Amino acid sequence: MAVYTDVSSDALDAFLATYDLGRLRSFKGIAEGVENSNFLLQTTAERYILTLYEKRVDAGDLPFFLGLLDHLAARGLTCPRPVANARGAVLGELVGRPAAIVTFLDGVWIRSPEPRHCGALGKALAGLHQAGADFPLARPNSLSVEAWPALFEAARPRADSVAPRLTADTQAELAFLREAWPADLPRGVIHADLFPDNVFFLDDQLSGLIDFYFACTDAFAYDLAICINAWCFDPTGRFQPARAAALVEAYGAVRPLDPREIEALPVLARGAALRFMLTRLVDWLNVPPGALVKPKDPLEYLNKLKFHQTVSSAAVYGAKR
Repeated sequence: MAVYTDVSSDALDAFLATYDLGRLRSFKGIAEGVENSNFLLQTTAERYILTLYEKRVDAGDLPFFLGLLDHLAARGLTCPRPVANARGAVLGELVGRPAAIVTFLDGVWIRSPEPRHCGALGKALAGLHQAGADFPLARPNSLSVEAWPALFEAARPRADSVAPRLTADTQAELAFLREAWPADLPRGVIHADLFPDNVFFLDDQLSGLIDFYFACTDAFAYDLAICINAWCFDPTGRFQPARAAALVEAYGAVRPLDPREIEALPVLARGAALRFMLTRLVDWLNVPPGALVKPKDPLEYLNKLKFHQTVSSAAVYGAKR
């Protein structure tokens, strides 16, 4: 989450007049994240999140995102649910941006996950995959292996200023993944961005999942590989096998992994690391002027990629055949 677009009081009042949410008490920007402009609304009734969808988000994808949230919430997954206005619409426009209001989830995200948190995540991730099984819409993953070369081209002219040999090393990895990427794995709706700051806990119990704006149709095991990258390294960049084992075991207890998924996990983990290194690299080199956001360090994911390049068996992540 972040704030890229300012909202005036008059514009906000006009927008909220189309809803029945009570009287506005406070309104403030949320400075975390890199994708959309987000604001916390406190009304006399409840708290809500207002999101303005910025240029990276295709407005044509919004029915998928908002419909998915409603679908998952209806099936018992704790996630934000879109709020309809007086006309029954969940999508509107505010200061020239598509905009929506969703329910607020209580909880905090865990800065230093332990194996028990990773186990709770694994259970919730498998539950998400199961709950989305009958969602009628599909959305291709626009940030999967086919898109990575073009994404790198946006950063390539200045890549070596971020790390020595980054251009050559990235090109070699792109070539490897193009040949090794699995194409026949079980697939369906995935979150694709389930970092710790998108998972809330209350009293050490997982209380909800947020920020579904990268959700798409792709391999379930790729979603698991993203979580291994996001949750299973300590702040110094060292891999934490106990976290990974707890994550993978808890996931498999709800949705058992296919042998093909287990075999593919090291390659998927490499791909997930490269994907986030690339998007962070582009953001690092292209922060919009005046944006209330701090870009995330792409070298964190370059270092994770180097670890995964040494892995030859999914047993390292705790996956068992």
